[in-house]
Amino acid sequence: MDARQNPYAPGAGTPPPELAGRDDVVERAAIALDRIRAGRAARSLIFYGLRGVGKTVLLNKIRLEAEARGIATVRIEAPEERSLPALLAPALRTALFRLRRIDAVKNGLGKAMKALAGFVGALKIKYNDIEVGLDLPAEQGLADSGDLATDLADLIAAVGEAAAERETSVALFIDELQYVPEEQLAALIMALHSANQAQLPVTMVAAGLPQLLAQTGRAKSYAERLFEFVEVDRLDGPAARDALCVPAQKEAVTFTEDAIQEIFAQTRGYPYFLQEWGKHSWNVADDTPIDRDDAVRATDEALAELDASFFRVRFDRLTPAEKAYMRAMADLGPGPHRSGDIADRLGRKVTTVAPVRNALITKGMLYSPAHGDTAFTVPLFDGFMQRIMPTK
Repeated sequence: MDARQNPYAPGAGTPPPELAGRDDVVERAAIALDRIRAGRAARSLIFYGLRGVGKTVLLNKIRLEAEARGIATVRIEAPEERSLPALLAPALRTALFRLRRIDAVKNGLGKAMKALAGFVGALKIKYNDIEVGLDLPAEQGLADSGDLATDLADLIAAVGEAAAERETSVALFIDELQYVPEEQLAALIMALHSANQAQLPVTMVAAGLPQLLAQTGRAKSYAERLFEFVEVDRLDGPAARDALCVPAQKEAVTFTEDAIQEIFAQTRGYPYFLQEWGKHSWNVADDTPIDRDDAVRATDEALAELDASFFRVRFDRLTPAEKAYMRAMADLGPGPHRSGDIADRLGRKVTTVAPVRNALITKGMLYSPAHGDTAFTVPLFDGFMQRIMPTK
């Protein structure tokens, strides 16, 4: 069929043509954000789940809808090896300029700008990756102590006061939150907690891998009361069917039931993979309906593309020892697996491979769903490891 008419959209954070099975989550976030703007209590939201479940898509949809309702948003993706101040400073600067357009007469914005200037000036040396330049006067004693926890609390408070003056709110949207170092994460949690206690209209909607639950708990013990943790998982049967079939139906194309079941078996209901298999099924099919033979051929095409990109870019970041650990896990199946079983497979003691496991968790390749258990953060990665490192 005509590839130009192919409706599927696999990609990193690319909105799918049919965002199926997520209406409840989007509505929960909208209610929380509207309550914050109205001066009512609501917890910040943290979405957690494996790669490929659509966390970034959800963040972007919720953010765009919030902006349409007049909420000031700050969008951040937390990469590895960047400090939180370096990410926040330019993003908050942009948000404050947007607030200024709402009402330039009110004074709260001036205080927030001075707080930001003090924050950047005090922390540039400590976190030498801060690059934003501010031609603004600082206010002595405001967010300029050089202590991240204290200064960030002052800065977030000043931003919240500026938003309250303009009868709006500020929402921080942070993706890949698991990459924020725990000391800096603790400072962020403390700042949000302080703003919450002062009933200031500042909140956060964040997303990350499953280890975020443990990370936030270690950072601050009260995190479980400050945040609402929402698991984003694979799609159930009806939602997966809609994600796969509705985009094709809009183009007058259907799938046979055998094709649908074959694709479900291969993708396990993960939204990203449904888009990949939908795309390739369309491209290999001669005509509608797309049948099981088309779906089987699509599997070869989809896996080849995933191996060359989605899986490969993650594999290439691993050391030889980390690759060996992941390969041993793959031999045991999709998981989760006991850490002792993986060590046995490697012919090593648990204590000697623990640093490798910890490094893989830090890189976002693995997580621990329960004490002593280890699992892949990337679905289908066990199969990739077997293909890329075949047994001799």
